[in-house]
Amino acid sequence: MSPRRSYDQYCSAARALDLVGDRWTLLIVRELLAGPRRYTDLHADLPGVSTDVLASRLKEMERDGLTTRRRLPPPGAAYVYELTARGRELLPVLQALGTWGARELGERRPTDAVRAHWFALPLLRALEGEGLLEVRLEEGEFHLRVGAEEGPVYGDGPAPGPADARLVMDAATCEAVARGELALPDAVRDGRVTVTGEGTLAKALREA
Repeated sequence: MSPRRSYDQYCSAARALDLVGDRWTLLIVRELLAGPRRYTDLHADLPGVSTDVLASRLKEMERDGLTTRRRLPPPGAAYVYELTARGRELLPVLQALGTWGARELGERRPTDAVRAHWFALPLLRALEGEGLLEVRLEEGEFHLRVGAEEGPVYGDGPAPGPADARLVMDAATCEAVARGELALPDAVRDGRVTVTGEGTLAKALREA
């Protein structure tokens, strides 16, 4: 592993970029905010990254205290990567970056890869309260742990347990809510978002 490159500037932004400014690093953080992931799973959800670059970034992130690697107990016995507390502190950074970059999305290009769970972090910022929320888009399903202060904040696929609320919407509505252009309660009232469930989150959205 090569020594970490540095801007050699006595500036907190420069120091932060020394750690997370390389290509793919923040996208790896995005994936690991969903919880521990195997190398093969990370590679599958980071289309375009080479195996060599991914392996190098993971080693650098472990060296810099952003991630750890551990072996699952039998019968799994595979290694997984997960964020440290320091790495998890990048959640609001990624959310702010996603909000800032939303205007660059435009129309989806034919070459653009997409995963449903890539909508999770921007949407999470627009939600209040606590609970397990399941979201269904045409692109697939993901779930959010609203208000979670530790552990995974989202996950790919259906909720792993009883969801407090289930939302169905299209990607355009999800993006508008995430950008702050459309309030989620307004989208519910307008019929652009369907809410089911009897948990606190579902009731709050229907009654807002």
